[in-house]
Amino acid sequence: MNDDELRWMTTETKELLKTPVFTVLKQHERTLAGIEGDYIALRSPECVVIIPEYKGSFVLVRQWRHGCDALTTEFPGGVVNRGEAPETAAARELYEETGFKAGRLTLLGSVNPNPALFKSRFYCFLAEELTPTGELHLDSDELLNVELRPIDEVLNSFGNDDMCHAFMGTALAFYLIGKNCSAPI
Repeated sequence: MNDDELRWMTTETKELLKTPVFTVLKQHERTLAGIEGDYIALRSPECVVIIPEYKGSFVLVRQWRHGCDALTTEFPGGVVNRGEAPETAAARELYEETGFKAGRLTLLGSVNPNPALFKSRFYCFLAEELTPTGELHLDSDELLNVELRPIDEVLNSFGNDDMCHAFMGTALAFYLIGKNCSAPI
């Protein structure tokens, strides 16, 4: 089959549920061959993950994640506000969650978190030349601790109990590609 024969066209969209975090859509779709059906998609804001490098360590945040009912340790990140550029959101989230300001912010890559369901992108930035301010500006329902962990320790710990966030794994892959190296075995 050629690419046109693989494509599905949305003929109707219905909003099933709207939450503060995402909207659930039912889409009626069909192919050129006449195959059709209803499919679920999630519309959510774009988000950013920031990899802050500071004196041979990563700056991480430790917080409760409601989906897995556990504390996780991960890179800071958050939602890109409406009308905000991803790099602006990255600088803002880094400062709000860790109190660090970046002298240099580099886009490492962008992907869809799960193209089978999501209609959004996630952007990964490397933050370097960090200046600590000692100030956090957390959302009213945000509780977290800031931690510094050596880079090698984080690379060797990803996938363990508290470092289980898939966005963090993707960010680490972008980081290693950017550094043109591989994780230690």
